[in-house]
Amino acid sequence: MKVSRGDVVLLDFPFSNASGGKVRPANVVQSDAHNQRMTSTIVVLVTKTIRRARREPTQFLIRANSPEGNATGLHFDSAVTCTNLYTVHEGFVRFRVGRIPDSLVATLDVSLKAALGIA
Repeated sequence: MKVSRGDVVLLDFPFSNASGGKVRPANVVQSDAHNQRMTSTIVVLVTKTIRRARREPTQFLIRANSPEGNATGLHFDSAVTCTNLYTVHEGFVRFRVGRIPDSLVATLDVSLKAALGIA
C-alpha cells in the first residue's frame, strides 16, 4: 500500500527477536517523493503510553476526542514517539486510518528534530 507523509497507519510490527509481532499504529514521516519511488517507508510509532508526551520534546500528545485526534483515526489518547523510527516495507502496512492534520505537522517536525539532534 502506498502511503503519504502524515498518514496514520496500522502495520504488522515484528518483535525485535523475530518471535512474532502485533498490529500497531504508526505515523508516516518519510517524504512523499520517497514514498512514491520506494517500496518501504519510514514511520514513527504511536503508543497509548502518554505519561512522557508532555515533558519529552521527542513526543507529542494527540487527544482522541479533539478535532486533531478525530482526523488521525486513533481511538485512544496517544503519544507519537519520534525516538522510535522504523523503516517498514509497504507490505506490512494494513490500513490507513487517518492523517496527522496540518495543524500538527510542525509539532511532528519539532519532535523529529529533537529525536535526531537536529537544530
